[in-house]
Amino acid sequence: MPNNLRIVLVRPRGAANVGAVARAMKNMGVLELVVVRPALMRAFWSQAMAVHANDVLQQLKRFDTLAPAVADCGLVVGTTCRGGLYRAAAEPVRAAAARIALTATTNRVALVFGPEDRGLSNEDLQHCHQLVTIPADPAYPSLNLAQAVMICCYELFLAAGPAAEEEPLPAGAVLATAERVRLMFERLRAAFLEIGFLHRDNPDHIMYAFRRFLGRAQLEERDVSILLGLARQIEWFGHNAASHNAASHNAASHNAASRNDKRQPSKQAPPPGNRIPRLSREKSAEADSRPITESPSGDFPNDSAGEFIPRRFATPSIDHDKINGLIGKGPGVRR
Repeated sequence: MPNNLRIVLVRPRGAANVGAVARAMKNMGVLELVVVRPALMRAFWSQAMAVHANDVLQQLKRFDTLAPAVADCGLVVGTTCRGGLYRAAAEPVRAAAARIALTATTNRVALVFGPEDRGLSNEDLQHCHQLVTIPADPAYPSLNLAQAVMICCYELFLAAGPAAEEEPLPAGAVLATAERVRLMFERLRAAFLEIGFLHRDNPDHIMYAFRRFLGRAQLEERDVSILLGLARQIEWFGHNAASHNAASHNAASHNAASRNDKRQPSKQAPPPGNRIPRLSREKSAEADSRPITESPSGDFPNDSAGEFIPRRFATPSIDHDKINGLIGKGPGVRR
């Protein structure tokens, strides 16, 4: 399992902490370390704190953003010590350790840690499939970065290593890579926006709920392909519905304008001695009062004379307040 485990430090602030993390990793047999947009690091301090784990530092990889740092991983586990709606699904690392270790038998797993002063941001969480937390005294739950890495690696080491009391873990399923899952969520987001399911001012609020329960599902490649096909079909439907709406609206406006033109009396005064026939006025009034009925198919309305009257074909209206109530109140519109 350790060979498939990658420790990812997002925006670490101190070289000494990175060195201490390398030492903790090597204690538990984990050798792959990745840093994302680190602060300026002085090699002296990182090497001094790493002690005999300089080989971990020598193999260290750097990335500018989190997405490519975890792109080839089948499972991305974020860490947090904070509460809140988007972190409510975090579970103790000990409870999740056996499942993570099982996944790591056939997939590369990334364990992601945030900056020392504030942890992972909500934007960082979008790249995580699951969240874990380390239970601590609520009066001061924030751990040093190297301490947090040590505890998480220790729990995984126990769950997968020879110290485990249970039988060796069976091989897990091969999961879709984080890059494919990220693409899937982007397509789903675009599709839901197309049909009005997401609020355009804050679409990510509901998407966090999708990320949470789909992350628990540990999607395989076939699952991702099915959901990508679903997103593509939703986008197609939404695009065609919008085109139909526009065409129907234009046709209705044109027909209404035509009727108005026919019903408008001529602006030129009639010749002296001529009068507009009473019968014409009566027919016009009768036409205005004709009832509108549904067509036999129920698709479009017709008037009693059989004339087609276009009607706007619209997708059902979305009650965003009701949806937000089901998953919890969001943080508001993010500008």
